[in-house]
Order: sequence, then C-alpha cells, then structure tokens
Amino acid sequence: MKAAVWHDRLDVRIQDWPEPEPKFGEVKIAVKWCGLCGSDLHEYTDGPTKSLPSKAPHPLTGQMTPIVQGHELSGEVVKIGEGVTKLKVGDHVVVEPLIICGKCNACLAGRYNVCEKLGFHGHCGSGGGFAEFTTMPERFVHKLPDNVSYETASLFEPLCVVLHAIECGNFKLGMDAVVLGAGPIGQLQITALKAAGARRVFCIQRKSERQKFAMLAGADYLFDPAECDPVAEIKKLTDGGADISFETTASQDGWDWGIKCLRKAGTIVQIGIMMEDVHFNPGYIVDNEIRIQGIIGYRNLYPAAIQLVSDGRINIDFVITKKIFIDDLIKEGFELLLSPEKKKHSKIIVTPDKGLL
Repeated sequence: MKAAVWHDRLDVRIQDWPEPEPKFGEVKIAVKWCGLCGSDLHEYTDGPTKSLPSKAPHPLTGQMTPIVQGHELSGEVVKIGEGVTKLKVGDHVVVEPLIICGKCNACLAGRYNVCEKLGFHGHCGSGGGFAEFTTMPERFVHKLPDNVSYETASLFEPLCVVLHAIECGNFKLGMDAVVLGAGPIGQLQITALKAAGARRVFCIQRKSERQKFAMLAGADYLFDPAECDPVAEIKKLTDGGADISFETTASQDGWDWGIKCLRKAGTIVQIGIMMEDVHFNPGYIVDNEIRIQGIIGYRNLYPAAIQLVSDGRINIDFVITKKIFIDDLIKEGFELLLSPEKKKHSKIIVTPDKGLL
C-alpha cells in the first residue's frame, strides 16, 4: 500500500509499505481523510516525539523508525479480526489514536490518556493515518452517524483535545475565558467554549489570517499584542481578570499572558506542547492562588464529540482550509506549513484516495 513514512528529520517518503492485517480485537480501516497536526510537523522537522525515542523501540510496540505518520483519521472498516463484536465491514468510523498498556495504575483507574507507556498511532510505530490502510483495536474505533462526513470526522481528534481542556479546567457556564493563539486548536477551543456557555471569549493572536479564523470561530474580542496590552484590556473588560485561560501557542509570551490575564484564583489550562522551558515567578502563582492544569489528549470523549457535531451544536468544518492528496503531503503539507504562507491555513487534511478530491 501507499504510505507516508518517516525515516529521519526532514525525510518523509511516500512509498510502498506492508499492508496491515487486523489482529485479535482489531479492525482494518481504509483511510479516507487524515488531518495534518502540529505534532506531525514537529516530528518532520525535529525527529520522533518522546513517545518514540530515535535510539530505542517504543515500550509497547517494540517499533523503531521508520514509522507511518498520521493520527487524525477517519475511514471505512474493510476487515474485522477475531473477537470484534461492535463493528462490521462497511461501517464509517473515526479513530481515537491512543496506544495504551491497559495494565498500569492510570489505565486501571480509567485515566488511559496518561498511561505510563502511552503512545499515539502515527507516532509510536503502530501504524498511521497517512496510508491507504491501518488497523486499530475496536475499543478505539468509533462508528459515525450517517450525517457526519469523513472530512468532518478527521477533526474529531483535535475537537476532543479542546473538550478535554474544558473538562479538566472545571469550566462553568457563564465564565469569561481567554484563548491564547488561533491556530486549529485555538479555533476549536473558541468554538467549544461558546457552545459550552462561555459568557465571553477573548482571543490573543498576532496579526495574520488567524485573526479572521478566531472571529469566525466565535471570539467576542480579539487582541493583537503588537497593538495593545492584551492583559490590561482583558482585566479592564472583566473588572479584574478572566476566570480561565487556554494556552495553545506553547510559547513564553502565551504562558505569560495566560497567567497574568486571570482574576485571583483563576485557572490556566496548558494545551500547547512546550518544546522549550518557560520561566515564571512561582510567587505570583502563590499570591494570586492561580491553578495550573496541564492536559494530554483526551479520554472517554469521542462519543460526546460525535453527538455534539451530529446534533449541530458544534460546527467545526470551517477549520479545514485545504485538502490534498497523499502524494503532495511533503510540498503542500509539511513544507507549506514551514513557509511564510503557513498562517493563511488552518487545518490541512490528507487523503490516499484521489477520487475524494
């Protein structure tokens, strides 16, 4: 089969790859669409993520590089393995791309997204969505209703990230919220907060097309730090600070603004994966009783996300700005997102089926 295979930094090849077959409890999926994520881009430029050390096999899969990339995928079930009971050939599905041990304390407590050996499909060598076919355990494959398209379903993975952020942040109806950054995750965070009943959503985003995306997502106020002091503006409008902030930029500036824009006893939810250390004064956290909440992935949220979109309570299709064929992944995907044109795009989705374009 055709697949996008990571070999080394800046070396992803579209090549022939062994077609996987389902093991016990697994289903085989013909991939229809797979989103291009920031983590895929980081892997392209900087090498394997922490879930796949370059010099050692992943503790669950035993796989070393090369690997098939892609984890935000939807498709059709084309084969089922022994032991599969809830899915059948022909089902339209979306994949929850977590690879877990199922045995550690976190897994046994139901917090499988912080499994001690956590891996992500498309990052840890278990297969990936930038391919014609992939396999996954039935537990992590969710059937789609008839009114949800494959294209829309390719956004459920990042949607579940922002829903998990809302849940972990103990967001309450009527809160004032700040979203740092208006990339794909920031846009979905804004949309989800509005659907969850935020009183007002403030977005901090430097000048680019992403400012338009933020307003399209439903932001009530937009602040460009090159033109104003966003913290001062938010504190003035909220009479002391927002209740909660969601940091998606993984930057020092985003971290600083996300903390300082809060009222006393406010909460910052860190979503962006920091590639470098940030620096802050813990005294400010203590004096203002700021709560810091990190998140990784999601758990038990795919059914809710599917229902929210199917019912029309959340519209996420606007996040997709480009659709490409897998053969064009390097030039029209990775390299485009590394160019000055990157801010003109939100989510790029990829298909191995040229007939879908």
